[in-house]
Amino acid sequence: MRRLPALLLPLALVAACSAPPQKELDMAQGALDAARAAGAEQYAVQEYSAASSTLQQAHDAVSQRDYRLALTRALDAHDRAQDAAKAAADGKARARGEAEAAIAAASAAITQIRTRIAAAEAARMTRKDVAQAVNAADTADGAVQKARAAIKAQDYPGARELVKEIPRQISAELIALDALAAKRTAKPARRGR
Repeated sequence: MRRLPALLLPLALVAACSAPPQKELDMAQGALDAARAAGAEQYAVQEYSAASSTLQQAHDAVSQRDYRLALTRALDAHDRAQDAAKAAADGKARARGEAEAAIAAASAAITQIRTRIAAAEAARMTRKDVAQAVNAADTADGAVQKARAAIKAQDYPGARELVKEIPRQISAELIALDALAAKRTAKPARRGR
């Protein structure tokens, strides 16, 4: 009587593998769809690709009537898809943080150049002298507004891309303003007699 379960277990495994593991394939596909919806194609590319590839291997095993391998691959694909969804959430949060930091750096640079422009105008520099700096600040303001709209649309890489060069560009304008201010305030050298 004790040997009966030991004999039935291999028979149960053979019977379980005599038909395609459709339930497991469907679960794996559902997990893959959920990972895609979570943004895994963009934020967890390797994990998503591995899950997709493993699911394809499961389908290939079904077409070759290797249902045991298909079951193994389907279960593996399900696990990988769940890992991809988790990695996507982490990647999305990281991308949002990077985009917000880039916007903050751009905003700080804009504030700095606006302050410097006001000081230059107070020092009686002409509007023509500061025109390039004003144009750079206005362009940067427009880019920051677009980046904030991209954040609201959850396009974090796009938002970061819009503003990533602003601090460097503003820095160049600040150097140019300083050079112009130094040139205007430099005293002419006295000529010897």
